[in-house]
Amino acid sequence: MAEDTINLLKDCQLAVHKPNPRQYIASISSLPGLEVWFQRASDVVRKIRAGDVDLGIVGYDMVCEYGEDDDDLIVVHDALGFGECHLALAIPTSGIFENISSVSELAAMKHWSPERPLRIVTGYTHLGKKFVDKIGLKHVRLLTADGALEAAPAMGTADAILDLVSSGTTLRENSLKEIEGGTVLQSQGVLVASKRSLLLRETALDKTHEILERLEAHLRAKNQFTVTANMRGNSKDEVAERILLNTEFHGLQGPTICPVFSKMNGSVLENYYAIIICVTKHRLYDAVKQLRKIGGSGVLVSPLTYIFDEEPPRWRMLLDKLNQ
Repeated sequence: MAEDTINLLKDCQLAVHKPNPRQYIASISSLPGLEVWFQRASDVVRKIRAGDVDLGIVGYDMVCEYGEDDDDLIVVHDALGFGECHLALAIPTSGIFENISSVSELAAMKHWSPERPLRIVTGYTHLGKKFVDKIGLKHVRLLTADGALEAAPAMGTADAILDLVSSGTTLRENSLKEIEGGTVLQSQGVLVASKRSLLLRETALDKTHEILERLEAHLRAKNQFTVTANMRGNSKDEVAERILLNTEFHGLQGPTICPVFSKMNGSVLENYYAIIICVTKHRLYDAVKQLRKIGGSGVLVSPLTYIFDEEPPRWRMLLDKLNQ
């Protein structure tokens, strides 16, 4: 996830400067005094828990697996928009599992006993044990492995796997299938922090605030466009009423309406108004059509880079977690 993380930070004007590609330490010039460390995903969580680092960007699955329900770990931003996947149980598509399509059916199979347990291979033993206990699967043995889990059932070293799934292509290519009730959690990149560090380490909370503000502003603006159109009207109120009553697109709080001045026969006229609204990418053409229908013309479209709120909602949530 390092490349996605670096690209996101760059888009937020937090470019990471790494002098040497073989180094594990870097910096962000716009945040003086901040050190950036490149670590394995599992070590990101471990080092936050140990107090070696204050903040980390990592998959939510790693937080849950290696965080082990530690109250000191706080998820500051839970949806960074990359690394989307889910942790799920998968079984072979044929053999004794051919007609099994749910966790309840898997649990009801007569094949499992203390002498012959259901063998699930996974790199998520903490989450795996919690999941097995939660769904009531009995006679289960969790086996550990770091990679190529999909091969284990075909090799006969396991009956099922518990692993991350994104598109599901790798499962299908290895004759495996997900089953109903087998999803453990949804995951994507998150910003996580040490509660202890935010409360006790000088400047840690302030830097976290700035990082969060930049992330929120950029992610909120993602796939958003500013649409500007000229519209003839007798007053701003008339134009505003036309937009609010006849279109689905009203901007963040409402349309911005400004007079457009034109020169005709030596006189300056104010008979057009520029209206500005914010529109999501997938509704962009719908917005253009609706504006044209009520007299809009000269429609200009430009992508948004940032949308800053008065206060990011997640900042208030963080302060609540810190009892601030």
